[in-house]
Amino acid sequence: MASHGFWSLGGQNAGNPNAGSQSPSTPRAWCQAAAQKFPGGLGSKLCALLNVGEEAVDKPVDTSTKQEEETPAETCGCNKPCNCSKATTGFSELYSTDLLPALDGDMKTMTFLQEVVDILLSYIVESFDRSTKVIDFHYPNELLQRNNWELSDEPESLDDILVSCRATLKYAIKTAHPRYFNQLSTGLDMVGLAADWLTSTANTNMFTYEVAPVFVLLEYVTLKKMREIIGWSDGRGDGIFSPGGAISNMYAMLLARFKMFPEVKEKGMSSIPKLAAFTSEHSHFSIKKGAAALGIGTESVICIKVDERGKMIPSDLEKKILEAKQKGLVPFFVSATAGTTVYGAFDPLIAISDICKKYDVWMHVDGAWGGSLLMSRKHRWKLNGVERANSMTWNPHKMMAVPLQCSALLVREEGLMQNCNQMHAVYLFQQDKHYDLGYDTGDKALQCGRHVDIFKLWLMWRAKGTIGFEAQIDKCLELSEYLYNKIKDREGYEMVFDGKPQHTNVCFWYLPPSLRYVEDKVEKQKRLHKVAPVIKARMMEYGTTMVSYQPQGDKVNFFRMVISNPAATFEDIDFLIEEIERLGQDL
Repeated sequence: MASHGFWSLGGQNAGNPNAGSQSPSTPRAWCQAAAQKFPGGLGSKLCALLNVGEEAVDKPVDTSTKQEEETPAETCGCNKPCNCSKATTGFSELYSTDLLPALDGDMKTMTFLQEVVDILLSYIVESFDRSTKVIDFHYPNELLQRNNWELSDEPESLDDILVSCRATLKYAIKTAHPRYFNQLSTGLDMVGLAADWLTSTANTNMFTYEVAPVFVLLEYVTLKKMREIIGWSDGRGDGIFSPGGAISNMYAMLLARFKMFPEVKEKGMSSIPKLAAFTSEHSHFSIKKGAAALGIGTESVICIKVDERGKMIPSDLEKKILEAKQKGLVPFFVSATAGTTVYGAFDPLIAISDICKKYDVWMHVDGAWGGSLLMSRKHRWKLNGVERANSMTWNPHKMMAVPLQCSALLVREEGLMQNCNQMHAVYLFQQDKHYDLGYDTGDKALQCGRHVDIFKLWLMWRAKGTIGFEAQIDKCLELSEYLYNKIKDREGYEMVFDGKPQHTNVCFWYLPPSLRYVEDKVEKQKRLHKVAPVIKARMMEYGTTMVSYQPQGDKVNFFRMVISNPAATFEDIDFLIEEIERLGQDL
């Protein structure tokens, strides 16, 4: 059987009697083949980077006479991923003007980019190494002084450019690290990374089929698939990838306003009644920000009460809609949240959709955080009723671990985005092109220039399949339940709300020994409010892990643990608990 995938380079030695006992499928065989196939010693660098040496072969051999000749001259000699200063002889006399498109710049360009790839591969491998720091933390003024970040009038050599690349990654947060839990977007997928590299290399724009034929088609195919998963018949509707969930939510509000009052596009807000939008007290701040940006005003966003788990209370929604109508406001938009940022709560979508239908109000679902649970047969019930929404925000760069940025707005009504946003710019969207103009998607976007975000998601979906994303998501939710079960009855921990979390958000207080028996409730809360910030600061200074904290309403600072990194394990959860206790024991 022919070999496939990563190790197939070594297949050329199969059946070769001179190849010794070495199997073509071993890492060492692959490296020998790579050293011959890749130019500029890149294969040798990969071998050193991956630490594939004599010790990788089962059969013991004498390395005493081979050590010197097998260590590539281009490497630093560490034979492992590192950030040490490489030997970059020649780059000190080279500048960006020596690279392509300079005449005879091809080999210089290849050599320079190989050095950059070497730096990137080293950082990638290091990011998954639990013995390395999540962050090499320095205070802003200190970090400004440690390196020269200033811009100069004169160009710097490529040697200096490589130094800057290493320094930038040295102080970057390792968001791929298995113990980085600070944000909703974590992890680093290798196929997604490869797609991002390809996208940057193609360096095109998403506004027309003319300049991005494959990417435009992939966006069309993927958005249709996502609409099918939501539950819209035959995947009909519309959609677009935007710079993030906040912009996707603003798109939804823009469409809802246009749907009710299309004259606003030309005549502005003065031509329509005063509007009212509704969202929960725990919703994302982008709903108010969108209202501010669209001229609706933050005061026109009415917050709906939530229950103890952070879910919108439908009866209060109906009450607030009626109150708004009595005041002469026109209810036009309800944003339900599928996975709130802090509690991870899922609003009751079916009940909300009934109210929206009753009062003829646009229903939007902000599923930036929780929308990806639609990929899981075990957990998609939490979004029951989403198929009744008019629009939905879904961020694959969160639970699906697609590299930033990747946010989709899905719309049930086809053609509405085009009517709302198109400006008929004839210098870009000519009507006499020789192909189907329906694939020129730029005129339905708020932006003109639009980054290619689709390829990362599409290529990862091809690599994993829907079942792969499902397994990845289910694992993260399993880890969150494991954490909850570990600490809910553990001494020194208090849960912010009762019951298992609906999403991967686990919200809790850690009480140091000195606080556990304080009877004065006011004093206890005052002191407890300071605990999480101190532990978080110590986490960053030690560089061992990162987890977020915040207050919520009348609740003092608590830890909000979220898990979206596919690299995280049960052992990493155990480590987090022990680290919190170690860093907070003396408080």
